[in-house]
Amino acid sequence: MRFFTPALMLLIMCVISVSAFASATDKPLASPYAKWKNGPSADPDFFLLAVWLQEPAKAPRYKQAGFNTYIGLWQGPTENQLAQLKKVGMNVVCEQNAVGLEHIDDPIIIGWLQMDEPDNAQSLPDGKGYGPPITPQEIVRRYEKMHAADPSRPIQLGVGQGVPWDNWRGRGVRTNHPEDYPEYIKGGDIISFDIYPVAHNSPDVVDKLWYVARGVERLATWTEGKKIIWNAMECTRIGSKEGKKTTPHQLKSEIWMAIVHGSMGIIYFVHEWQPKFNESALLDDPELLAAAAQINRQITALAPVLNSPTVNNALSVAAHNENAVIAAMTKKYKGDTYIFAVGMRNEKTDATFAAAALEGRKTVELLGEQRTITSTNGVFTDTFEPWAVHLYKIEANR
Repeated sequence: MRFFTPALMLLIMCVISVSAFASATDKPLASPYAKWKNGPSADPDFFLLAVWLQEPAKAPRYKQAGFNTYIGLWQGPTENQLAQLKKVGMNVVCEQNAVGLEHIDDPIIIGWLQMDEPDNAQSLPDGKGYGPPITPQEIVRRYEKMHAADPSRPIQLGVGQGVPWDNWRGRGVRTNHPEDYPEYIKGGDIISFDIYPVAHNSPDVVDKLWYVARGVERLATWTEGKKIIWNAMECTRIGSKEGKKTTPHQLKSEIWMAIVHGSMGIIYFVHEWQPKFNESALLDDPELLAAAAQINRQITALAPVLNSPTVNNALSVAAHNENAVIAAMTKKYKGDTYIFAVGMRNEKTDATFAAAALEGRKTVELLGEQRTITSTNGVFTDTFEPWAVHLYKIEANR
C-alpha cells in the first residue's frame, strides 16, 4: 500500500472500517507481565529499557540515562552484585544459580535468563573449533527445570542473528534452517534476539537497518503473538574494524522500527572490541549516551500509550518515493490518536497518511519536534529523511 495517488488515498480512507477506532478503549491492555507475581512491572508506565551484561557498580550512570533493567550478570548473580543493584533500584534478569534462588523473594530479580544464543554453533573445548548448536529440545528441557524451580518469574531466551538472517554462517550445520526457531521459542516466556546492521561485516546485512524489524516480525509470527518479544540494539562499534558505529539518528530509527513492529523491550548492547575492548563503551561516548538518554526518556513518557491497545486496520501510509517504505503503528489513548512512524529505507520521501474516523481539520503535533501539521478528514502528508522517525499525536478536541 505504498504507491497510491492522493485521490486514491482519499478513497482508501473512506472505505477503511472505522470500527477499530470505535471499539478502541482508553483502558490499558492487561499487561502481559501480570501473570508473574515477581516478573517485570505490570504498571502501564513501565517499558523495559535494559543494558546487557554490565558491572553493577555502573548502575547509577545507567539509571541516570533512563535505563531500568540489567540483563545478565558476569559470573553471577552474586550477593554483592544483587546488593549493588538493589541499592540503585535497578531491576535484573539473571541466571538461576544458587544465589539467585536464595533470593527468590527479592523483587529486584524480575526474570531468569536462559543460556545466550544456543541457536549458534557452540565452541568446543580446548579451542578445537565449533560444534553444532544446542538443540531446541535441550533448551525446552532447561526451561521446564527453571520454571519448576520458580514459576513466579518469566524466563528470557535470547537467540541470535539467524532470526532475521537465514544465511548467518554462525549457526554452523544449522545455517539456513529457520524452521528451528519455532522449536527454540518453546524454551522461553520472553524471546529476544540481536542483529547489528551498522557495525555488521557482511554485505548481506550491513546498513540494512530493517533487519531489526524483520527479526521482530518473524518472532511475532513464530510465537503467534503469544509471547513477549524484546530485542538487542547496537550502539557502539562492537567489532567493526572499519570503526563503523550507529549514529544517534540510526539508533533512534532501529529502536522505533522494533517498537512499531511489536517489540516490548529494548536491550542496549554496549560492548566494544575495536579499537580496544571496552565493556561499557556507551558510557564513554557522550554523543551516543545523550542520544540514548533522550530516547529512553521519550519512550518512558510514552509508556502508557505504548502499553495501550494497537488499533489495527485503521491507517494507510503511502510513500511517494517508490524505493521508500514507511512503517507505522496506531494507538488510541485517553481519546487522543497516536501514530508512530519510521522510515525503513535509506531514502528520502514524502508520505501520505490516511487515518480512519478522524473527521474535519485536526492539528497534528509532532512529539519532540516543536512543529505541527494539519490533517483533513484524517489525511495528512509529511516528509521523511532517510531513516527518519516521526511520532504524531492528534488530540480529540484540537
